[in-house]
Amino acid sequence: MRLRRSVIALMAVLGLALVSACNGDDNKDGAAAGDGLQKVSYLTSFNTFGREAYAYVALEKGYFKDAGFDVKITPGSGTVDVMKLVAGGQADYGIGDFTAIAITLAKQKLPVTTVGMIHQRSMAGIMSLEGLGINGPKDLPGKTIGDQPGSTNTVMFPVYAKAVGIDPKTVTFLPSPPPGLPALLASGKVQGIGQFMVGEPLIANADKEKHRKVITLPYGKVLPDLYGNAIITRSDLAKDHPDQVKKFSNALLKGLQDTYADPAAAAAILKKYVPNTDLAVATKELEIMKEYIKPEDFKGPLGEVTQERVQKVISLLEESQAIGKGAIKPEDVVTLNLAPKS
Repeated sequence: MRLRRSVIALMAVLGLALVSACNGDDNKDGAAAGDGLQKVSYLTSFNTFGREAYAYVALEKGYFKDAGFDVKITPGSGTVDVMKLVAGGQADYGIGDFTAIAITLAKQKLPVTTVGMIHQRSMAGIMSLEGLGINGPKDLPGKTIGDQPGSTNTVMFPVYAKAVGIDPKTVTFLPSPPPGLPALLASGKVQGIGQFMVGEPLIANADKEKHRKVITLPYGKVLPDLYGNAIITRSDLAKDHPDQVKKFSNALLKGLQDTYADPAAAAAILKKYVPNTDLAVATKELEIMKEYIKPEDFKGPLGEVTQERVQKVISLLEESQAIGKGAIKPEDVVTLNLAPKS
């Protein structure tokens, strides 16, 4: 399973390196295509699951083209890898979990910045199956949870545990590679797994022989200030070409709006570009994602980021000792003047 993740990361690096080689040094600021469009490279957060469909919607419906861009979409291989590729100039834009972005920037000063949000609430959490002994947060003590070491689900667990009134030290986390988590849970070798909430249909599919109910414990339910996935770009691109960044983000967010409005149509567009897409699973993922794009109490514009919430996220990370106190400030993580505003 680790090999599979490594292969995905290597493919992303090689594919983007080839694009850079073909376009020359000018690609750092976006080379012009023959039709006058600016060549731009974009990385999904991880692979091409249903949750990534909005970028393909923006591509298919011509939103990128209308904004003046010729966009190449490449599957990403996780937040940290996406950040490093963007920082190194192999990609112009990418998607990553905001909590992981903040943690990474607190420890490693990569030249990347957030310019908009895909999810206004974190999709991180824990999932189980009926009959494995977890029906709510109070059932977690004494249980074993499978998850990737250093994942958002694991790093934020102490904060979640405090919020729900349990001792985080009473829960064991078993290091496990992400692709195998649904099958690991279905086997009963662990009682729960760290998982983004849109992963529910993947777990149901892994347990299709027993058809047990999927139990979800979303962190965002008790920690509503946590953001989910964010749009990132290089710091120099944000500083020197703010108009380009705004145009790209707006085009991407148009794709997100259409995905929110019609998940099934978005899944069908994804399948056009990624033929092995399971339409039912992708559609279900996108339906679940709607409440994270626009939570019930959210009144701002799509993609909004506020300094107040970013500071709250940083404070939560300091509290959980995921980062050192004072390691980062909001302006180290987000370029607020480029994000959509009310």
